[in-house]
Amino acid sequence: MIKPLKSDKLYTPCDLDIFDFGTTDELQALDEIIGQKRALKAISFGIGIKKEGYNLYAMGRSGSGKHSVVEKFIKSRAINEEKPGDWCYVNNFEDPTKPVYLKLASSMGIELKKDMEELIEELQTIIPSVFESEEYRVQRQAIIDRLTDAKERSILELKEKARGEGIAINFSPSGYALAPMSREGKILGKEEYQALSNADKDKIQETINKFRIMLENAVQNIAIESKVQQKEIRELERRMTKKAVDTSVDELKDKYSPYEKVVAYLDSVESDIIANSQDFLIAAQSALSPMGVSSFKESSMFNRYKVNILVSHKKSEGAPIIYENNPTYGNLFGEIEHVAQMGMLLTDFNLIKAGALHKANGGYLMLDAAKVLMQPFVWDGIKRMLKSGQIRIESLGHTLSLISTVSLEPESIELDVKIILIGDRILYYLLYNYDPEFKELFKINADFENETERTDENSILYARMIAMIAKEHGLLPLHKEAVGKVIEYSSRIAEDSQKLSTHLGSLSDLLHEADFIANEAKKSFISKEEIAQAIREKIERSDRIKDRMFEEIQRGTILIETKGTQVGQVNGVAVVDLGNFSFGHPSKITALSRLGKGDVINIQREVKLSSPTHDKGIMILSSYLAAVYAKDFPLSMTASLVFEQTYGMVGGDSASCAELFALLSSLSEVPLEQAIAVTGSVNQNGQVQAVGGINEKIEGFFDICSIIDPKSVNGIIIPSSNVKHLMLKEEILKAVDAGKFKIYAIESVQEGMEILTGKVMGKKDKEGKYPKGSINYLVEEKLRFFANKSKQKKF
Repeated sequence: MIKPLKSDKLYTPCDLDIFDFGTTDELQALDEIIGQKRALKAISFGIGIKKEGYNLYAMGRSGSGKHSVVEKFIKSRAINEEKPGDWCYVNNFEDPTKPVYLKLASSMGIELKKDMEELIEELQTIIPSVFESEEYRVQRQAIIDRLTDAKERSILELKEKARGEGIAINFSPSGYALAPMSREGKILGKEEYQALSNADKDKIQETINKFRIMLENAVQNIAIESKVQQKEIRELERRMTKKAVDTSVDELKDKYSPYEKVVAYLDSVESDIIANSQDFLIAAQSALSPMGVSSFKESSMFNRYKVNILVSHKKSEGAPIIYENNPTYGNLFGEIEHVAQMGMLLTDFNLIKAGALHKANGGYLMLDAAKVLMQPFVWDGIKRMLKSGQIRIESLGHTLSLISTVSLEPESIELDVKIILIGDRILYYLLYNYDPEFKELFKINADFENETERTDENSILYARMIAMIAKEHGLLPLHKEAVGKVIEYSSRIAEDSQKLSTHLGSLSDLLHEADFIANEAKKSFISKEEIAQAIREKIERSDRIKDRMFEEIQRGTILIETKGTQVGQVNGVAVVDLGNFSFGHPSKITALSRLGKGDVINIQREVKLSSPTHDKGIMILSSYLAAVYAKDFPLSMTASLVFEQTYGMVGGDSASCAELFALLSSLSEVPLEQAIAVTGSVNQNGQVQAVGGINEKIEGFFDICSIIDPKSVNGIIIPSSNVKHLMLKEEILKAVDAGKFKIYAIESVQEGMEILTGKVMGKKDKEGKYPKGSINYLVEEKLRFFANKSKQKKF
């Protein structure tokens, strides 16, 4: 019969002799987390390859340190990469609704903005002074005088000609007036005119009409000459403005000559200033008034000449690394803001704001995959811009045709960025299988391990990693015994005594909590006791439901027997996972068998409280019975199995071994020991297979036995393949050493039945028969009896 395990198999302590330090203060901090060679190699490849579509998806459990590892790795590369240039938006003087971008070397965007401010401020003084200069006044007056002289000469000539024909042309506030004259050169009075003959009157009227037409033509010619004069004045203003602007603008053109687009922009600025020189005169006059503006920065009149610096990398080194924690559409792709003026929403290129893609352009952008997928239209936007290689800023309302108002259409900016998505494995596989574009755009995946091998070398590296966390977060140093306890705890949460968890979140939380306890106790370092206390308190904060369940078992509300024997009844062990805490508890499993058609009825399944995996385990039982006991006769039995007093879903197949034991007990009518619980799955050949949550299951049954009867001797049967996973609490180790609790590791159903019944299972002899009285003999006989009965009753 199988002997129980000794305590040295139940817990693997950390060998403190491998450490050559007193506290972690003496250790050199680890540069990288351990156990992630595969992921780091993938990250190195993904970051290094500069080809389209080679973006990176870093996947693993939340809290595994993906973000910090990726960021640290990228920083080590980015610092040596070329710093990207500045991106600016400026006014498009041909179409202000379509601003144009300028790309300049790093910090040159700030220079351009400053130069443009100085240029306009300078011109606000220069241009008005030009228009006040003697040169301008003389040339302008000459143009005006020329028109005045032509006007006076034309009117004078017309007056003289009219006078020669007896018509006087006089000017009045209401315009020109024509009147007949006497031979003495005086204007005829009313009575004198009336005294004239009709023939004379007609002749005078004809002459007046002739000169009225000539006068109208002269006035029209003067108006035409006036327009010509205005054009000449405007041309003079343009020449004078150009003369004032040329020198300053040419200096800027020379400074920014390597940038063709900037030079073209400066040409447009110069043309606009020349065309709108009057704005500078208005601004100068406004500055003289008490309410006037005094500078370019304060005046909205000259906003069109400003430079909107979208992104500048003046203070950064190397390629930019941007992490966008809130990847909304606007935060990621940029947005166009508006200002309210007189009940209207107005905007211009100065209100264009950069998004994370702009800031990361030429470098790296890190995003949380889950957050990206939760934001409306963001994922489609990322794919669209990666495929087009351009960043297009547009309002989401316009994109969805929800808004029809006129807005800006900024020129699209060239996109050169490496995007790193960080998320869970399930998201990666869902995207890979259901989004065809994902596999084209994110060709590299870095898969972070959940655990690593627990070797002496890795334990030393783990100690350095603990030192790194303590130093980075300003925690007290850890004594080497505390480090050993943390390593043991790491194996426990990894659920494997031969592994170490790489879940940095859990490790960091434990160190912070232990640090608080040590500080409360006024200690200068964290000892083993503080680590143990932090673990206990973490459990105590979360085990309320466990305590309530165990209380109901103790009070007899939930029926669990931990002593005596019963036919067709066994204590299985289940695990309740609450997310931040999980615990094991026993469940009574019962089996009944009778004459039937070879069915094993899973009552949980009948009421839809059984998972597919549990259903599979039940179906294996009938296959096992037929293969082992009923090869030469029909299986004419019906059995029912149930988890008593369970009101929720039963998942997994870890109880299939216990269910088989209960069924064999029911068929053989041999009672099972109730002091021993069972966990493990079974295959069709009767081999016992490993299950999850083995430590919680053992501890759960141990705790219940201790509550019901502290003096009783109990135990549990587990798969032998689970022994390497054992990292049990100290109370169990003491109980095992004292013979109060026994843990049996089995490989087959035969071994388990012998432990539970105290009887041999029996092996077939040469004639293929089991020894009389053995369990196998009793089971086979019962099944033969059912088969014979079924023939008689014609089932």
